[in-house]
Amino acid sequence: MSIHEVFMPALSSTMTEGKIVSWVKSPGDKVEKGETVVVVESDKADMDVETFYEGFLAHIIVEAGETASVGSAIAFIAETEAEIEQAKSLANSGGAAATTTSSPEPVPATASAATPALASQNGSNHKEGRLVASPRARKLAKELKVDLTTLQGSGPHGRIVAEDVEALSNKGKQPAPVAPAAPIPTSAPVAPPAPRTPAPTPVVAAVPGQIVPLTTFQNAVVRNMVATISVPVFRVGYTITTDGLDKLYKQIKSKGVTMTALLAKAVAVTLQKHPLLNASYSDQGIVYHSDINISVAVAMDDGGLITPVLQNADAVDIYSLSRTWKSLVERARAKQLQPQEYNSGTFTLSNLGMFGIDKFDAILPPGQGSILAIGASRPQVVATPDGLFGVRQQMQVNITSDHRIIYGAHAAAFLQDLAKLIETNPQSLTL
Repeated sequence: MSIHEVFMPALSSTMTEGKIVSWVKSPGDKVEKGETVVVVESDKADMDVETFYEGFLAHIIVEAGETASVGSAIAFIAETEAEIEQAKSLANSGGAAATTTSSPEPVPATASAATPALASQNGSNHKEGRLVASPRARKLAKELKVDLTTLQGSGPHGRIVAEDVEALSNKGKQPAPVAPAAPIPTSAPVAPPAPRTPAPTPVVAAVPGQIVPLTTFQNAVVRNMVATISVPVFRVGYTITTDGLDKLYKQIKSKGVTMTALLAKAVAVTLQKHPLLNASYSDQGIVYHSDINISVAVAMDDGGLITPVLQNADAVDIYSLSRTWKSLVERARAKQLQPQEYNSGTFTLSNLGMFGIDKFDAILPPGQGSILAIGASRPQVVATPDGLFGVRQQMQVNITSDHRIIYGAHAAAFLQDLAKLIETNPQSLTL
């Protein structure tokens, strides 16, 4: 008997269970090795999951909308049609599938379980004869009778997304086939990359007395917050005058620069002088990170929190940093971030200033040494150095740090230098 189990893969280091967003294949469908069979929602993003086996999707154990723990079987694949009924019987009996007729040897999870097919791994939408398209695009193509093989995908790395199918349907005609490696003529209009539209998450209206289950993202936040309870932390606050920063922002806002990018850049440049604030604790000692990667907290529309990472923020120019941030936010809300784009942070920013919040304390993320909470910039009456009164734009920031490796004087010195940069030399952030 050659029946294989498809396991729930670990799509991130913190993932303990996954939710089935949708099955790309139906029971009885033929599947090829390396073909996407299911879309899984991890604690951070939605990802396509491929199978390492060729055959037929015999039986689905975990239906769309249901969750399963990492490593548990979610479906059976039979090598032949004749074995489909055997797989169903096996599922009903609760038995485990045998990968070969002889006793199988233990296989690493990355080899035995289905693994995510990230769009960045594919140079075009036809790699090695395999069509790379989102599940929604495939479903829409069937409904509109569109041949996906004739489409040039506008998604990340040539992936076909639903918008491509809709655009072709609206034109009412099929384009000429596009060769996999053929370059796109410079004169032809090219749609900007668009993240795959995820399956909509039902919004449950709050009803008094009702218990609403947490989403996968919200459960991930719960686990992370609980994990930080045992960490001894302390907090230090500082008031920063932002007149110069606000003036700079107004000057370069039209070039696509965001305030988030400016603040991240200012923090990253300051961290160059304070590597301890960019470090983290381990049982072996202090981990000094070679890169300065700034995580920025983003609230998800359907609940939960994710922290896209601006990598090497100290070395990237402010214009590129702003473009990267815009892309990260779009893909974060479409649940299409790759693991290194949300788990490689070394220092975190949490900004609630856009809500008019004066000040707040942030909870330290696991695996980092500090997080900076940023409040709103407001006009304040202050005493000037010449003994007079004046009105200045000021914001309050509060840093939460791991007291096992960072002490009060370290955090205070960091905030002092951050304030000096923002107040006296904000123009340096554009260099």
